[in-house]
This record gives sequence, C-alpha cells and structure tokens, in this order.
Amino acid sequence: MKTIYVLFLIAIMIVVAPAKEYHVSIKGSDQNKGSVSSPYRTISAAAKIARSGDTITVHAGVYRERIDPPRGGVSDAKRITYQAPPGEKVTIKGSEVVKGWKKVENDTWKVIIPNSFFGDFNPYNDVIGGEWYKTPKGGFDRHTGAVYLNGNWLDEAKDMKNVLAPVGDLPYWKATVDKKNTTIFAQFKGVNPNKEMVEINVRQSIFYPDKPGLNFITVDGFTMRHAATPWSGAMSEQIGLIGTHWSRGWVIENNVISHSMNTGITLGRYDLDKYGIALPAVSAPGYVKSIELALEHGWSKDTIGSHVVRNNHISHCEKNGIHGSLGGIFSTIEGNTICDIAQRGWISGPDVAGLKLLGSNDVIIRNNHIYRCLAAGGVWLDWMAQGTRMTGNLLHDNSRDLFVEVNHGPFMVDNNIFLSSIGILVNSQGGAYVHNLIAGTVSVIVGEGRRTPYLKAHSTEVVGLAPNPSGDERYYNNIFINGGLAGYDRAKLPVFMDGNVSLNGAKPSKHETGSLAQPQFDPGIKLLEEDDGIYLHIELKKAWAKERPRQMVTTELLTRAKGSNLPYELPDGSQYRIDTDWFGRKRNIANPFPGPFEIDNNEKLLLKIRPMTINRN
Repeated sequence: MKTIYVLFLIAIMIVVAPAKEYHVSIKGSDQNKGSVSSPYRTISAAAKIARSGDTITVHAGVYRERIDPPRGGVSDAKRITYQAPPGEKVTIKGSEVVKGWKKVENDTWKVIIPNSFFGDFNPYNDVIGGEWYKTPKGGFDRHTGAVYLNGNWLDEAKDMKNVLAPVGDLPYWKATVDKKNTTIFAQFKGVNPNKEMVEINVRQSIFYPDKPGLNFITVDGFTMRHAATPWSGAMSEQIGLIGTHWSRGWVIENNVISHSMNTGITLGRYDLDKYGIALPAVSAPGYVKSIELALEHGWSKDTIGSHVVRNNHISHCEKNGIHGSLGGIFSTIEGNTICDIAQRGWISGPDVAGLKLLGSNDVIIRNNHIYRCLAAGGVWLDWMAQGTRMTGNLLHDNSRDLFVEVNHGPFMVDNNIFLSSIGILVNSQGGAYVHNLIAGTVSVIVGEGRRTPYLKAHSTEVVGLAPNPSGDERYYNNIFINGGLAGYDRAKLPVFMDGNVSLNGAKPSKHETGSLAQPQFDPGIKLLEEDDGIYLHIELKKAWAKERPRQMVTTELLTRAKGSNLPYELPDGSQYRIDTDWFGRKRNIANPFPGPFEIDNNEKLLLKIRPMTINRN
C-alpha cells in the first residue's frame, strides 16, 4: 500500500511540476546545467532535456547545428518553446565556414575537404530530384550543396570549364566527390576567399524533427539560413529548412528564413518508406492513393495541422517559401513576407511557388506580402482548397499572383491586392472572389478532366471525386484593371458575377450583370516604398457607387458550391459577411464600394497598405 501511495505522489509531482526555462549561449557548455549563469552551448543539448511546458531561450550569437527535437508539448497551453530574447540576434546556420582555399588560376580557387567532415550526409553528392521534378530547360540536375561568399550564394556550374572561365556576373562553383574527399572549385572574383566569409552547406535542415507526430512546438525569433534541403515532393516526406513533419499545433513566428536550396518552411507529410509503403504512381490517381494512405496514418483535424505561421520573413529559396502537402490543414498563415523565390531557375517542375499548399482545408492565408516569386508565382492552392480563405494579402512583381488548381470549393478570396501582370489562373470551380483589386489577367482553363476529391465540411473525410469542367464561380464587387473576366465566357458551369468594375481595357464577361466598364479610365496604380511603409497610389471614383448599386456579400448570397454541395462558411463554421475593407473599416452595408477599399470622397488616394518591416534579406 505504501508503494502505491509513493507512486501516486510521484505522478502528482510530475503533473504539477513547474515549467522550466533552459538557457543557451555561445559562451556556454553542454556540460552545464542550462541556467542563466550556467548555460548550454548548443540548442540541441537543451532540446534533449526540455519537456512539455518548458522554454528554451537562446542568446545572441551564431549557432551552426541542426535541431532535431526529441519531443513536443502535450497541448497548446503546455508546448515546448524555442525563443530568442527580444533585442538579441540569434542566427542558426546549416553551413560551416571553410578556410584553406588554394588558388588554381585567375579567380578560381579550390579546397579539399575529407568526407568525414560531412558525416552521413554530403550535400555535394546529393542530387535534387523527386516526384514531378523536372530538369530545368537548358539546365541540369543540381546538388543540394551551395557555396556562399559573404552571405550570397554562388551558382553551381554544369561543367568545370564554367568555373575556370568566368561566364556572366554570377560566380560559379563545382564539386567532385571521391571515396575519401570532396573537392570544391569556386570563383571568387577579385577577393581572397581565405580573407572573406566563405560558407558551404553541410546540414540538410536547421529545425526539423526526424520523427513525425511531435506536436505543440513554438519556434520564435530566430534568423535561420543555409540549408541543403531536398526537393519536397507532393507525396513524399517534405523536409524544409524548418518543418513540422506530420504533426499538430506548431507556432513558427517572427523568424528570418533564407537560402534554402529547395523550401523554407514545410508543413508536410511523412516518409512512406518508413512504413514499408511504396510511393504511389506519379499521377492524379496516385495522389488520390496518397490521400487514402494519409487518412490511414492520422490525417485528421485531431492529429495533423492547425499550425500558425506568422510574421516571418522568408526569402531566397529556390523552390518554395512555404510548402505543405496535406500537413498544413486548418492552419493560419499570416503577416509573413515571402519574396525572391525561384529567382535563379535552378529547380523546375510543379509545386515551385512562393506559397504552395495541397490540401488547404480550412486554412486562413491573411495579411501576407508576397512578391518576386517566379515559376508558378506567388500563391498556388492545389487540390482540396475547401474552406480556405485568402484575405488581405498584397502580391506584386510575381510571374503570377494566384493559381487555383483542381479544387471544388467552397473557398474565398477577398480583399486582396493583386498587382502582377498575370493575376489569376483558374483551373478549379467553387471559388468566391470578392472585393479584390486585380491588375493583371484572369485566365480560365476549360474542361479539366482529372477527378479530384471533395470533402465533408470542415473535415478530411473524402466524400467523392469529381472532374473540374470550369465555372461555378462567384465574382462580386471586384476592380479589374487590364484583364477582366472574359475568360469565363466559355465556362461549362454557371457563373455568378455582379458589382464588378472593369478599367483600362479590362474586358467584362458576357455573364456579368450589374457591372461597370470604363475601358478608357486608367487608375494610375503605383506601389511606393517609403521609410515607414508601403503605399499604394490609386485613383478611384466615388460615382461608381451611385452608377451601379452593389450587394453585401454573405453566405446567403453565395449559396452553395456545386461540386461539394457545401455553403460558403468561415473555417470555424460561421457565416461569411464581407462587411469590412482592407483596413478593417466598416463597409456601406446598403451599397458597398467595389474593391478592397471603402472610400469616402477622395478620388486620388495615397494609401499606406503595409507598415514597413526591417529589410532582413
């Protein structure tokens, strides 16, 4: 009886044990106790000790390690938090500094590194590839390794001759790997690499758990750079510079993330090989099979997703800023800057975009700034964008702002500013586009035959498969410049369009009712970057409200998406009522003004649409 009582007391002590804070410092030692006065040297040492509810505080300095957290928290209230203190710059790198360069000829140098330096992963022998990957046109299959000179990466050469003979402005590097050594040749134009900061990729990721299912982890306030990330395929494990690995309830916020060879943040899935399962065929039916397998391995609201990715600056990744296949469900992605993605054309194939989600069930994409993203462009919502809401985002200078592919809806795109020359590519049905400013073209793919899933409301339960013939879309109270909705004239299913304004050559669809066209009017859009923020110069006419009265957009007005037979609802199941504008100001309920701004009397406007963030590239 006494033994049972003692065990009971121990159990109570474990449950009520106070949360602990562990400290890490570049002046510390992993033999220390992890206190303020006796900090650990590595983040990984603290990670091994931390339990649910604990905090790991990492102090200023540069840390070169990969954090593989062995456990997560047990609830949102008892998570494990990794944080940088306010005012302290903490940088974690997947690279190492390399000295000992020997000059070859001209500006070309080489260094010989024993393979043991890399351990069991050598990025210079790791070729990028995976499902749906394509060799870039006119290019070659690259390695996940990289060489950085003073923080900027050099370009991998296809042939050694390009390293020996300079071509273009971007310096080249190339590596050879034998049984003992890795030899890296690189151009350093006009500088001695032994006197500069030269770094090379060593680690595949920076913050990524090897095991799936580690929940409720917070990563807050770090600068994380240089990762030899692999191609994050749609059906295989997705390893990012930082990634959640098939888990629930992470918070990734206030970080600077850059120079990932493939993807910055992954909200992705598990490795089928670890379950002894062969990768399904690389095809639409194969992806459907992968969804069935995901359901067998816990794909539900109770176990996967519900992450928060907030206020991060993500740049210089050659595949994605953020990518998730199925693992990002029910998440919120807000306040992020995603820029300079896929700029160099090193990597090709589907899924290359600033923000790419497959299975964005009930995801909120809000108040992000996305620009200079090439390949597929800024945002790509692919398969099962059901219950998704994209609202209050600024996109510009992308190859394309938004691509929606083989979705059945309902999903909502409202109060966004799309300023790229190509605005939206639609290969879906069931979308509602409301109060947006769209400066580029709107293209519609007609007759998509792939059969893709639609789901039970606010769930991952697959109800059935359906084709995407085009149509069943809603466009209310948008402003179009240059493009317009004429692409919907061939849509197979009915479309619902009312209250739009088409300017500067934008062509309305024949299906539009109650819309206003002023093809000669140029609103003079300019995006201006000032010290305190980003401003939009635009001319709007108050008379547009009188010339064409408009309806308040609600769940009732939008009715139901045909493919899924579901109403347009917010992710929490409440009804839509688009009664506020970009700034959160109340709209005129009786007659809302078109576009994202509810205006009073001014016509030529200079609007501060985003506060300035520090340029952290």
